[in-house]
Amino acid sequence: MDTAIPIPTIDLFPGIDGLLIDVLQSLEPADWQKQTLSPAWKVKDVAAHLLDGNIRSLSTSRDRFFAEDAIRTDHFREVVDYINLLNMDWVKAMKRVSPDMLIALLSVTNKMYSDHLRELPPFDTAIFPVAWAGEAESQNWFHIAREYTEKWHHQQQIRHAVGVLSPLFDRTYFKPYVDTSLRALPYHLNRVKAEEGDTFSLIVSGHGGGEWHYMYTPEGWAVCQEPPSYSVTKVRIDDQVIWRLFSNQISREELHDRTLVTGRKELADVFFGMTAVMV
Repeated sequence: MDTAIPIPTIDLFPGIDGLLIDVLQSLEPADWQKQTLSPAWKVKDVAAHLLDGNIRSLSTSRDRFFAEDAIRTDHFREVVDYINLLNMDWVKAMKRVSPDMLIALLSVTNKMYSDHLRELPPFDTAIFPVAWAGEAESQNWFHIAREYTEKWHHQQQIRHAVGVLSPLFDRTYFKPYVDTSLRALPYHLNRVKAEEGDTFSLIVSGHGGGEWHYMYTPEGWAVCQEPPSYSVTKVRIDDQVIWRLFSNQISREELHDRTLVTGRKELADVFFGMTAVMV
C-alpha cells in the first residue's frame, strides 16, 4: 500500500500556473508598475521573480548546475542574504525584458518545472531543506509543497497590487497553502515552555479557511488531528490577513487589530512572529 503524501500539491501546479498567466495577460501597461506589498518590488518585478524561480530551480534540481559563487553555509541568515542578493540581481536584469516576453517565458517554464517536480520521488531527500520549518533535511513532497507556496503568495502579491479578484482563496488552492506554511509552527512553538497536553488552536475564517490544532507532547509541539475540548491559546484570523503574516508583509499593529486572541499571549506572539518564506 502506497504511503499517503501529507500535503499533496503537485496536481495544483497546472491550475495555479494557468491562473498566473490569466492575470498577467489581463494587465494594463500601468498595472505592471504598481507597487506590491514587497517594498522593493513592483508587479513586473514579482512576475520576473517567479520566472527566476522556475529557471533557477530547473538549473539546480533537474540539471544539477550550480553557480561558481554558490554559497556554502548552513547558517539560515547567511542563506537568506545570499538568496536575496540573487533575487535582486535577477530582477534588475529583467528590467530590460518586456511584459509580453515575461508571460511567454513563464508559460514555457511553468510546465517545464512542474513536469520536473512530478518526476521526483515524494519521500526521497530533497535537494534543499525547508529551512523556514526548522528542517535540516526535507523530503521531496515538502519541497514541492514549499514551491507551491512560493507560487501562491507571489501571485497573490500581484493580484493584491492590481485589485483583481483572487481565486487563490478558494479552498482548493488556499488550504494546501496554509497547511504547508503551518508546518513551521511547531518548530516556532517549541521556543515556549508548556505542559504536556497543552493545545494551541488556530481558526482561519474565509471561504477557504478552517481550523488547525497543536498539542504539546514529550517530544515537543505536534499537529493534533482532533479538535481539543480546551485550548490554552486560541487565535482567530481571517484569510486576507494570514497570507500577509506568512510572507512577512503586515505590521504587528495591524496584525493585532485584525486578530482575536484568547488564552496565553506568549504562544500567540510566537505565531505572530513566524514566517513561511525565505525572507
